[in-house]
Amino acid sequence: MTQPLAGVRIIECSMLGPGAITTPLADMGAEIIKVEPPAGDYIRRMTWPIVEGVSLMHLHISRGKESITLDLRTPEGAGIFKELVASADAVIEAMRPGGLAKRGLGYDDLKAINPKIVFCTISGYGMTGPYKDMPSHGIAYDTWAGLVKAETDDEGFCYIPEHPSCGIYAGPLYGALGVLAGIIRARETGEGSFLEIAQSDAAASMDWLRSETWRAYERPEDEVTGNPSDNFERRAPGTAGMRDGVRYQFYRTSDDRHVLFMASEQEFWKNFCEAVGRPDLFERWPGSQYGDHAKGNRELQAILRDIFLTKTAAEWLRFGDDHNTPIAAVNTPKTLAEDPQFQDRFPWLPASELGADQLPSPVKFIGEEMPIPTKAPTVGQHTEEILHRVLGYDDERIAALRASGALG
Repeated sequence: MTQPLAGVRIIECSMLGPGAITTPLADMGAEIIKVEPPAGDYIRRMTWPIVEGVSLMHLHISRGKESITLDLRTPEGAGIFKELVASADAVIEAMRPGGLAKRGLGYDDLKAINPKIVFCTISGYGMTGPYKDMPSHGIAYDTWAGLVKAETDDEGFCYIPEHPSCGIYAGPLYGALGVLAGIIRARETGEGSFLEIAQSDAAASMDWLRSETWRAYERPEDEVTGNPSDNFERRAPGTAGMRDGVRYQFYRTSDDRHVLFMASEQEFWKNFCEAVGRPDLFERWPGSQYGDHAKGNRELQAILRDIFLTKTAAEWLRFGDDHNTPIAAVNTPKTLAEDPQFQDRFPWLPASELGADQLPSPVKFIGEEMPIPTKAPTVGQHTEEILHRVLGYDDERIAALRASGALG
């Protein structure tokens, strides 16, 4: 079956993590031509782990893509780039904004060649604002957005705690969504578009609840209150308000693991109490119909602590399924792959094909099986193939270009 994005061609100029903007599109069949300088994108040597000489970041982010080397400083290299753009749907500038424009390859230049082109620039802080020219790395966008707090060790030194990365990956996802929207409109109207994504903006957007809660709490208390189940008392903003929850909380299990108990609805709470043989708990603390975490009820929390210590984590998951009570698994990045839900839905893309075991796309088309993406390319691996297939160059012309230095 034809892949969902078959027939979509995207020209990508990227350095490091922002190149992830096209990874989900490649997974769904889009043709991604990664244009690299002769020395290549140093993503291949960046961060850890290094798998047989190549970074896992490159193996994952650049999977399914083709690589062509062009020296865009030369007229011939810039000319080849323009020819590629003539038959493309989109161009990705995944680096500091304006890099392509300095080579005469910005949006206005390319739109003159292909009026339907969608041009997307993705960067750390975006094209505007006082931070726009600052050098940065991925964690900066999460610290800027308030997602990662500095911690201090026993010797008094600050350190970066373990944390899930957000902006460096959310930014590309928002960007991919915007690019597809632009392509759909361009194919309908013939009009291209110029869009930009800041990974810092994306980090803040993904964590909208906390910042919007703080903002809402700036209004008078008679306008913005807490939840009715908390007698309208304001909790700490966003997820911080969950710290004192009891019916919505972590509990240790008999096998020294944890589960997440989520009986904040009265119906679920009643199901749980009856199923564990403690209807008296419901009678004493029935709670509100919705959104009741039994905040701060230490007596109840102690009782639940002892109840949850009577079963293993797996037994509690089965219990929740059997008795219609929300109880969730608590995993770590190391243990996640052992989880049966993970094993059912996320079969590893094999190292034998991609150089390292990798997670597949989470997007599933029912009744269809997406092929395994191709391995991330070496620098310029597909240069001659692209010039032959896309532009129709013959061997003689390619040899001349290589001699001129246009291909590096």
